[in-house]
Amino acid sequence: MAWLVVRVRGTIHARHDVVETLRYLHLTRANHATVVPEAKSFAGMLHRVQGYVTWGEADPETVGLMLRERGETVSGSRLTPETIGETLRAKDLPDVARTVSEQGLTRVAGLKPLFRLKAPKGGWRSTKRPFALGGALGYRGRSINDLVRRMV
Repeated sequence: MAWLVVRVRGTIHARHDVVETLRYLHLTRANHATVVPEAKSFAGMLHRVQGYVTWGEADPETVGLMLRERGETVSGSRLTPETIGETLRAKDLPDVARTVSEQGLTRVAGLKPLFRLKAPKGGWRSTKRPFALGGALGYRGRSINDLVRRMV
């Protein structure tokens, strides 16, 4: 499985190591999202930037929806059935979505490592409090998929 990570806040007055970690995760602006593998190194990165992002387990259906609606190739073109075959050497979108949801977005050659999403319908909850205390930040488990569906 992989984690779906969405950036919630900007980096005004943030420490340098937090800004660099967000850059390593390819989350350069608010409402950008990426899919990273569940590895110990990424868990440490997410722990460091937990005051700026929210994350949880990615479903293949949600990843497929994001690829279909917001996916881009490295050249900057939209992800269509024609570009899937040409750039990714895959048969169809569900195969690509399954691969991304298992290995992460950076492991698939030919795709941009981020999704540029809209702000969620209904808005964010408090962007200064953790999810467990009624806010929007930090780990949220499978409910990240509901949030991303509101953002696509």
